[in-house]
Amino acid sequence: MANVPVQRMSKLLAKTLRDDPADAEVLSHKLLVRAGYVRRTAAGIWSWLPLGARVLANVERIVREEMDAIGAQEVVLPVLLPREPYEATGRWNEYGGELFRLQDRKGGDYLLGPTHEEIFTLLVKDQASSYKDLPVILYQIQSKFRDEARPRAGILRGREFLMKDSYSFDTEDEGLASSYALHRAAYQRIYERLGLDYRIVAATAGAMGGSRSEEFLAPAEAGEDTFADCPNCDFAANTEAVRYEPTPVDGSAVPALEEIPTPDTPTIETLAASLGVPASATLKNLLVKVDGEIVAVGVPGDREVDMGKVEDHFAPAVVELVTAEDFVGRPDLVRGYVGPQGLGEKVKYIADPRVAPGTGWITGANKEHTHAKNVVAGRDFEVDEYVDVVVVQEGDPCPQCGAGLKLDRAIEIGHIFQLGRKYADALKLDVLGQNGKPVRVTMGSYGIGVSRAVAALAEQTADEHGLCWPKEIAPADVHVVAAGKALQTELALDVAEKLSAAGVRVLVDDRAGVSPGVKFTDAELIGVPQILVAGRRSADGVLELKDRKTGEREELTVEEAIARLTA
Repeated sequence: MANVPVQRMSKLLAKTLRDDPADAEVLSHKLLVRAGYVRRTAAGIWSWLPLGARVLANVERIVREEMDAIGAQEVVLPVLLPREPYEATGRWNEYGGELFRLQDRKGGDYLLGPTHEEIFTLLVKDQASSYKDLPVILYQIQSKFRDEARPRAGILRGREFLMKDSYSFDTEDEGLASSYALHRAAYQRIYERLGLDYRIVAATAGAMGGSRSEEFLAPAEAGEDTFADCPNCDFAANTEAVRYEPTPVDGSAVPALEEIPTPDTPTIETLAASLGVPASATLKNLLVKVDGEIVAVGVPGDREVDMGKVEDHFAPAVVELVTAEDFVGRPDLVRGYVGPQGLGEKVKYIADPRVAPGTGWITGANKEHTHAKNVVAGRDFEVDEYVDVVVVQEGDPCPQCGAGLKLDRAIEIGHIFQLGRKYADALKLDVLGQNGKPVRVTMGSYGIGVSRAVAALAEQTADEHGLCWPKEIAPADVHVVAAGKALQTELALDVAEKLSAAGVRVLVDDRAGVSPGVKFTDAELIGVPQILVAGRRSADGVLELKDRKTGEREELTVEEAIARLTA
């Protein structure tokens, strides 16, 4: 095994901190800064110090090895990209404010790449002309840029981040399914090697487009994603991807619609209290504007509308909530008393599947201070389109088996898409088929958050003392601590060099003028898997080996320690 140079903390560009950063909210942010792995450069922009760069490089190495193993070929494409390809696919506008746009000195429009579907498509268009050139999988590991409105949580939600993005190109749908399966299995191997606890869940495609889409989530309190997990079957999905179908009921026994006076009840809460009914008996009608046109969204009164689902449904159209000005000149829309009956053709009505045909409701009568009861879907009003738009709640029935769903927070660490021909159509990516006629290529897109994986591991593995890295991505295999003066330092350096000669990655704390207590605290904060201490029995050639994760300790001679750590 090759000699690995010893990293001395006396020379290391890293200062540990005793206190959490003032702006830190999540554990990974606090510990990665305190342990000297990263430093903030600007809002959402981070510099990686030597220890952090080592961890990041180890994640990259594992990702590369597994991508190479499925036959993927690595390329490096530019970060600075022209406007035209993104305009051709519509994403120049669809990305909205998240896209970093800039101009060169000649006034040409460019962007900083948030993701590279368009550029990879054009690369293959340039290089592949025949079905014989496909299938092909290409990937890169590169910085991406998104102008987050509220960058937070350290490296978890930054404006610049490191990502592996890969793309598959096939001539047939069966080939796309095979490339997708290769990536799915490779991702499982990557996350297992990284030591991450993860879940694979159904997801929405969002601005990426395409058909099948799955996320890889790392359960953690700091996660911004909520996913639903069924304890009774294999169903798991991001809550934005949980979908139900309307189940019609027999509403023939419901009496005729009746209007009732309900003064001062403009909210569901005031209405339910006034009538003595549960909120679930009422129908809430939220008005939104879709590219400027008003659309009504109906959901049971005890549920909240998930605006992310509404936006996904209407994408790429812009969705906004109505304002008071939108009611001016619209006598058909009575603020606080809107009901689906009588809206007419001027307002499209979409409803959650829970507002199924035959269900009866109390809802607005489209008159001031008036509601209507016994308003039956399919009898008194028609639903133009059913769209699952409510916020999923703990205990909602599983779409597969009906058992109560469990909700958990998680960090998104990977996402895979079957894009199909969306980008190939927009950019006219064809190759000659076996019959000599053009064949439109079908694509897949597959991303791994490399820097996010570091934060996710920190969140999942840290304890009350600090970071606690799995061996394969730790910045060193062993942290040697010289807990004293000259004799201990001499022994620590000697054993460090011997371990290095045997191929062990060593970080040695040889700092002068630093107390043993501070060194021990720093060793636990930095989180290398094994801590080897040259302490009180150094004169006897005896060291103490501590397992950072379990806390188990044992005394070993130098020879025993080297044998143990090189086994």
